[in-house]
Amino acid sequence: MSALPTTGREWHLVARPHGWPTPEDFALREAAVPAVGEGQILVRTTHFSVDPYMRGRMNDVKSYVPPFQLDQPMDGGAVGEVIASRDDSVAVGDHVLHGLGWREYAVLDAKRAAKVDPSLAPLTAYLGVLGMPGLTAYAGLLEVASFKEGDAVFVSGAAGAVGSEVGQIAKLKGASRVIGSAGSDEKVKLLVEEYGFDAAFNYKNGDVAKQLKEAAPEGIDVYFDNVGGDHLEAAISSLNVHGRAAICGMISMYNATEPSPAPRNLAMVIGKRLRLQGLLVSDHAALQPQFVEEVSAWIRSGELKYSETKVAGIENGVDAFLGLLRGENTGKMIVSLAD
Repeated sequence: MSALPTTGREWHLVARPHGWPTPEDFALREAAVPAVGEGQILVRTTHFSVDPYMRGRMNDVKSYVPPFQLDQPMDGGAVGEVIASRDDSVAVGDHVLHGLGWREYAVLDAKRAAKVDPSLAPLTAYLGVLGMPGLTAYAGLLEVASFKEGDAVFVSGAAGAVGSEVGQIAKLKGASRVIGSAGSDEKVKLLVEEYGFDAAFNYKNGDVAKQLKEAAPEGIDVYFDNVGGDHLEAAISSLNVHGRAAICGMISMYNATEPSPAPRNLAMVIGKRLRLQGLLVSDHAALQPQFVEEVSAWIRSGELKYSETKVAGIENGVDAFLGLLRGENTGKMIVSLAD
């Protein structure tokens, strides 16, 4: 058996960004790999996730997830191979999903890792389509937005890991019409031709409210919000009576240094009796088994498609995150340390 690693590289936050993060806010540092204690495992990370919510954790504010600490390793979803174990439930060679991303090696309690099967789906799928973003899409649409057959659905940020899955699940569950917005003509084409959306538009090509009304002349019943701002304003305008919105993210505001002026039409919520509800995936863990069973079957049958944008090398982790904030990814953005 080869000797276990004694050091590994990990990304630290070294300054709190004001507005858009810059590479100077981060540092890739060599650190000692802790000894593996009783009930713990040592995982060699093969892939880790970068996600929009991580931008909020870079601010020193109280939120639903504690902020990243300065000069400490950042964390997030990761998959890897177990290379040492002091727990009977996990064997060397097993693959696991865990929460200590942004580093080459992670030591953690075995009970905080979930075994994943690379024969059921590629390991990267457990960070995206079958992972946290996928469950977000599934729970947000079906539970938070109370989707029902025949609903017309609008998804913003529709070419991302969450949005692309929301639209496809809505189609598979009998939506009357699914509309998506994205930030490039290539992504718009992908939404319609690959993911089966009925209509899509590039929000950079004109007024969002006007483009949404053209794409959904009879209005929408459900809005899945990843963007906030002018998209939320447009959706409120287009939502039918008793419409529902699942508010998942507001990426348009994550790097803003001033409050957003939109939505300016909140009064419409009253007359239309709209329901706008925030969404945190952690509230919906009970849906996990049902979600994996249903979605993995759709993936195997080819009914649900997904995209990944992979960036190779831990040294490019911050570049991948900054690219995600700029919308350079299609589908799930993943940093791959090894295949």
